[in-house]
Amino acid sequence: MTAPIESRGATPRFFCDAMLGGLARWLRASGYEASFEHGIADATLVERSRERGAILLSSDSPLFERRPVRLGEVRALFVPRHAPVLDQTVFVLRTLGLPLRAPRCMRCGGELGEVARELVAAEVPPRSLGAYDLFYRCASCRRVFWHGTHWDRIEATRATIAAQL
Repeated sequence: MTAPIESRGATPRFFCDAMLGGLARWLRASGYEASFEHGIADATLVERSRERGAILLSSDSPLFERRPVRLGEVRALFVPRHAPVLDQTVFVLRTLGLPLRAPRCMRCGGELGEVARELVAAEVPPRSLGAYDLFYRCASCRRVFWHGTHWDRIEATRATIAAQL
């Protein structure tokens, strides 16, 4: 058995095929970079995975017959097609020996950094600005986040994922 990816010094990046947009979001919530493009052609998907050094995640069997995947030039993992998205997330993390990490932006996968309330006051609804102390900004899409009621649901789902790992 090979060592988990992170123990070999690499932080994995993922590229999900068009059927796995939900998986991409939950991999981001689990702390990993995960790209997804709706309607992407298989050849483009394989080439972008190669260019980015990303692990290709797919539920499309013919994709695994493409030469770069077959020859191991592009690392790929078949994800069970009909499994619920949280089961898919656990499957990927468990198969690759990856832990749950600090969440990333679920929208784009950028890193989240704490930001002062004063710097985001114009971007946050007044009620949320008054109710919460911690705010975060995505380094990529610049979206602002805070630990509102939606965060409780996200954390509960993350706890479910962690318990299954």
